[in-house]
Amino acid sequence: MSLLPRNRNAHPPAYAPGYKSSVPRSPSKALISGVATASEQTGPMFGHEVLGERDNNLILNFTGQPAIGERIIVHGRVLDEYRRPVPGALLEIWQANAGGRYRHKKDSYLAPLDPNFGGCGRTITGEDGSYEFLTIRPGAYPWPNGPNDWRPMHIHFSVFGHSFGQRLITQMYFEGDPLIARCPIVNTIPDKSVVDRLVAPLDMTRALPLDCLAYKFDIVLRGQRQTMFENKPEGM
Repeated sequence: MSLLPRNRNAHPPAYAPGYKSSVPRSPSKALISGVATASEQTGPMFGHEVLGERDNNLILNFTGQPAIGERIIVHGRVLDEYRRPVPGALLEIWQANAGGRYRHKKDSYLAPLDPNFGGCGRTITGEDGSYEFLTIRPGAYPWPNGPNDWRPMHIHFSVFGHSFGQRLITQMYFEGDPLIARCPIVNTIPDKSVVDRLVAPLDMTRALPLDCLAYKFDIVLRGQRQTMFENKPEGM
């Protein structure tokens, strides 16, 4: 079965002056494509038995006491280019707390740390490629890119395949956030339809009354409808 063709022009350029970090980090010479070795394709694998009972519950998995903020469910499926499910994939997420601050020693934003929020979780996709996280909606935060740039509310996603050498990273944004259109990182993507694939729509069918809203974020690994990945434009 042949792979579906992809539009490489939809991917952001490596050098994007509006995103200041790309100026010193972008390559100055042509890229070289190396052949994957056996170690990159076959191992080591993540031990599924290491997964904890609360690993996909970021509200409780840090201290056991509930984190502060708006409770949300983030769910979806991991799919290939033919919409076939990808079971057994390891998904990891990390995010800022409700005030927009990460639990990281280099994060100096004025928002307070939540003592009960660690900001990271993980889960394994089911036979139908499905996953689910219970978490707190992250806050927006300023960053030193321009005079007054702010990152939209977002959650970082990491997808592992059959080995740690098969890893894709992306970000999920929230429907209706006005900062998405103003973000210099988002604006490196030239195709708005591709940006839309990174925005999770509100899903009231999965929301829990008097408890939490839900957002649906499907991840497509390859093909014309693939999710935009930060570290590997051609997909898994």
